[in-house]
Amino acid sequence: MSHFSKTNRSQTLQNLQKQALDLIVIGGGITGAGIALDAASRGLKVALLEKGDFASGTSSKSTKLIHGGLRYLKQFDFFLVKEVGSERAIVHKIAPHLVLPEKMLLPLIENGSYGKWLTSVGLKVYDILAQVTGDDKRKMLEKKEALALEPLLPKKILKGAGYYAEYRTDDARLTIENIKTAVQKGATALNYSQVTGFDYEQDKVSGVQVTDQLSGETYALKSDFVISAAGPWVDELRELNASKQGKRLHLTKGVHLVFPFDKLPVKQSVYFDIPDGRMMFAIPRGKITYVGTTDTNFNQDKDHPKVTLADAIYLISAVNNMFPKINLELEDVISSWVGLRPLIHEEGKSASELSRKDEIFTSPSGLVSIAGGKLTGYRKMAERVLDKIIEKMPSDKQQQLKECHTDVIPLCGNEFKNSKAVQKYITVLSETLKKDGLSPYEAWHLVTNYGHQSSDILSLFEKEKEKFSGALDAEKARLGLLLAELQFGLSHEMVCSPEDFYIRRTGRLYFDPSSIQWSLETVLNVFKEQEAWSEAALLKSKTALEEALKEHSDFSMDRPYKD
Repeated sequence: MSHFSKTNRSQTLQNLQKQALDLIVIGGGITGAGIALDAASRGLKVALLEKGDFASGTSSKSTKLIHGGLRYLKQFDFFLVKEVGSERAIVHKIAPHLVLPEKMLLPLIENGSYGKWLTSVGLKVYDILAQVTGDDKRKMLEKKEALALEPLLPKKILKGAGYYAEYRTDDARLTIENIKTAVQKGATALNYSQVTGFDYEQDKVSGVQVTDQLSGETYALKSDFVISAAGPWVDELRELNASKQGKRLHLTKGVHLVFPFDKLPVKQSVYFDIPDGRMMFAIPRGKITYVGTTDTNFNQDKDHPKVTLADAIYLISAVNNMFPKINLELEDVISSWVGLRPLIHEEGKSASELSRKDEIFTSPSGLVSIAGGKLTGYRKMAERVLDKIIEKMPSDKQQQLKECHTDVIPLCGNEFKNSKAVQKYITVLSETLKKDGLSPYEAWHLVTNYGHQSSDILSLFEKEKEKFSGALDAEKARLGLLLAELQFGLSHEMVCSPEDFYIRRTGRLYFDPSSIQWSLETVLNVFKEQEAWSEAALLKSKTALEEALKEHSDFSMDRPYKD
């Protein structure tokens, strides 16, 4: 396992100043991560720069599905369905521990948007276009079969269901593993490194000005090409480059709410239509069930989008409407997240009608920007934009480079042949952790976040156990395992703060918020002792996490009703 930590970041930035880079990528979300991996694996000298933490924007706040684009059939976008279906299979293959099969139930309701015949035909076309094979192929279920799979469905108005396969992921983990794999291939990647300006030679972009957000130091980096993959901030960088003209971004907001599993105990992921004609997911995951999403226009502060009271009421009403035995209330929410979709503006279209296709803009000075697109299509987006860049390189340089082959590069942690091997490894780890009084959930959490890197964390866990005095009970073991994860993140995943660890690397803010409450003081102490943090820095981090917990879970009536 290679070392990837903040220890040498100042030295790394100084070294980058002395190098002639082939490519700088701005934006450490999934698109930038995919570009960095593709570029490094082709043989380009590439640096990835992210102004906050990796995946701190949209790439930690999606619906967390690698899906085949069923909804695009309604828009007759057959090419997009075909492409994302193909990409879904590839991403599952390169990271089967991160991209897990998830059967999806599509209930057919009296007077609903989908009739039985149309659903059957639609799912069949979907199977063909998305090249779905084997057990993942769609089935049409009678009412009795659908209720057996999900007893919470509305018995009186249920007519049957479609049953098909999606793939579930953790978007932030997928991003960091792409970045780590890129670093193994020779890329340099730095979080908290904000591009504040562009340098030019003969009116062409020749590099960037960078501010290290942790030290305040500034650097000038030279590069033959610069790609902006900054998601919702693409237009700001185009403005900085004096090239924001023609097409522009149209941001929409997607909100998800998280409930304890016992408050919304769906046995099965469900994709259902709601009275306003939109579709919604309810997805069980470990200890929780999450629901979403909304799709509304957004023009507020991009760095701090909020879940409003109206968003929460809308989602809760939709869930209660679909599942009559459930009566969710605002106080049942234990977490939430809100992400921004950087779509391409089209006059006269509503938020839900806007295309999810990616587009590439090249400014007169040579800044290449990529925007739009879906989580599922990140690898293909990277391939497209790099092909465009490489076309502009001298022919002798082009001949030195490899073709895109990220479809066969396993991401860090992948030593699995298939999903069954992942499940087998979870079982093995469950037995190992059981000896210390830990639950199967802990094994599932490790493997679906880290894959075979879990063995490195278990080695660190053994060291953490030695630090406890007295007999090791389940509570100490649980804390020790969390601290082992933290040590892994500090050494191998560029964790720079407790927020990075709790929110982006482990998803605990969303999926296990109570674990922050019982471990925060100990984690802060690690930063005090090991990272030499000041009392002021510790207090700032503690306050930020306490405010994040409140912001994501407290839906009392003093929250703003709308944006």
